[in-house]
Amino acid sequence: MLQLQVLREQKEAIIKALGKRNLDAKPLLEAIIDLDEKRRATQTELDNTLAEANKISKEIGNLFKAGKASDANALKTKSAGLKETGKTLGEALNRIAAELDELLYQVPNIPHESVPKGNSDEDNEEIYSEGEIPKLVENAMPHWELAKRFDIIDFELGVKITGAGFPVYKGKGARLQRALISYFLDKNTAAGYTEMQVPHLVNDASGYGTGQLPDKEGQMYHVQADELYLIPTAEVPVTNLFRDEIVKNEDFPIKYTAYTPCFRREAGSYGAHVRGLNRLHQFDKVEIVRVEHPDRSYEALEAMVAHVKEVLRELKLPFRILRLCGGDLGFTAALTYDFEVFSTAQNRWLEVSSVSNFETYQANRLKLRFKDGNGKNQLAHTLNGSALALPRILAGILENYQTKNGIQIPEVLVPYCGFDSIG
Repeated sequence: MLQLQVLREQKEAIIKALGKRNLDAKPLLEAIIDLDEKRRATQTELDNTLAEANKISKEIGNLFKAGKASDANALKTKSAGLKETGKTLGEALNRIAAELDELLYQVPNIPHESVPKGNSDEDNEEIYSEGEIPKLVENAMPHWELAKRFDIIDFELGVKITGAGFPVYKGKGARLQRALISYFLDKNTAAGYTEMQVPHLVNDASGYGTGQLPDKEGQMYHVQADELYLIPTAEVPVTNLFRDEIVKNEDFPIKYTAYTPCFRREAGSYGAHVRGLNRLHQFDKVEIVRVEHPDRSYEALEAMVAHVKEVLRELKLPFRILRLCGGDLGFTAALTYDFEVFSTAQNRWLEVSSVSNFETYQANRLKLRFKDGNGKNQLAHTLNGSALALPRILAGILENYQTKNGIQIPEVLVPYCGFDSIG
């Protein structure tokens, strides 16, 4: 979330910047500042009350030592009243702080100056494209038909076991899926990312730390008996490794990668555009996460974009990069680049990665800090990206690599698969 001091000092600039998100933030920011004034006044009153109570306690002790018990007993009545007042003020302060947090959670991150204004994904800005769209054989099929023809993914069996959006990968389909995971992890570790294995369920504090709560609880699977959430992305547990931590300046850059299954309810997603692997409730993803010095976080973002480019280049899939507009930008992100792969059989672009800089937004929630050159604690910057999400990558491979005789395997994946074709 945004820092209170920044909100107070830069209110007008923040209101203007949040206008890129098509948000009139003035009423909310003014309510936050008014409530913060009330909090500060209550804190001052509580501090003064406690200070007076401490002073009287010392006086009472001195009076008893001096043999003036009657005077001491008179002050004890006043002391008891101050303690009761202090208790009431403390409870009021806790309520105000909780209300303040609830309001702060409603304020999205400030878009970076390069973020274009816009209302939806139609206003996103294409900044790069690479690769030729292949010409497919006659009677080319979309990936869900190819999966059935070659018996490599069974969507109906997943419905039987769990429900729609939980496919079963079979035979060479399962091996291709595993090959992609291993390939992505190897690419990431070769680029200096430390591989981690993390829990697939997280607590409330972790959800709030990275911004999934309270914004996206409707899209998360909630294990109510234990008050845990199935993760929507490895970003959540990996970034929370640093919650309440003070890292050393010399530790930067901090680079982690992790493979996890991901779980998303995707409520309200219907239609042909979500068919097959296009949108699932459970899917595999390999994530990259960085914790950076604020002065170098945008340099790190460009390095992450270049890294994802290289992976897609090796897979020889046609792709493009979009800079998300204010209306399509995620709640916690300051700047996001989306990577999309062209699905030739569906004649549409499929998102396969989002690479984002959150600046201090997550770090402020996480209390993730570092000591600067003067020994003062400062908030770090956090970044993350998909490298990569598997379902639509797999869809792109199946569709773009199909031939009359079957499906070719991208050359870079053959050593991981142990075969060069499906058919």
